[in-house]
Amino acid sequence: MVRAADAPAVNFERGNLQYEKGDYPEAIASYSRVLESGKISASVCFNLGNACFKAGQLGRALLWYRHAERLAPRDPDIQANLRFTRTQIQGGPPSPASRWRRALPRLTLDQWTLLTATLIWAWLGLWSLLHLNPSLQARLKLPLVAGGVALLFSAMGLFTTWRDQGLTRHAVVVQPETILRHGPIDESPSLQTLPDGQELVVLDEKAGWFQVSGASRGVGWLKTNQVSLLRP
Repeated sequence: MVRAADAPAVNFERGNLQYEKGDYPEAIASYSRVLESGKISASVCFNLGNACFKAGQLGRALLWYRHAERLAPRDPDIQANLRFTRTQIQGGPPSPASRWRRALPRLTLDQWTLLTATLIWAWLGLWSLLHLNPSLQARLKLPLVAGGVALLFSAMGLFTTWRDQGLTRHAVVVQPETILRHGPIDESPSLQTLPDGQELVVLDEKAGWFQVSGASRGVGWLKTNQVSLLRP
């Protein structure tokens, strides 16, 4: 008998075996059960993305690679598979992040938070030491300036990552030939057809429809069941 606490590990190993055998739909089901149990990790999301890719589900593969990237942003395998999947999507790889976001070090939200908190305390420690011993002003001037610059950069990284992951609703099209419309009704004229894997940002929601940006022809509406959202 498999204990409840062991079930995620068992499903993960089962998914790996099914993947190796080429039974990709069953591997997807096994990895999904791991996530449904609350055991979310970069390795599970990455393996689920691989299984979806092999099953021909480019949109869902991209979705889970992006989930994995949030948990392990510096993992080279995740980055390689994410880049390759984007090249397989009609229209070529998009630019989902701003130039500033791409220039930032690849850190998770928790890592940015820890780095910023550490720099705050370090800078305050230097500032306190200076006020307790003014004779150290010449020696502490450069560390204070450098620490302030580092703190500002870290705070900007924290804010950008928090806004990107906490406030922005990212979506990925998971159905081929998804129609983007001018309005949130079936009778609304078509704006363009989106490929499986198109990356979008959700702007608004209305009665089973999402208003999205990121498509080549601008802002439009599509049905909520045609996309999947990245988890915050």
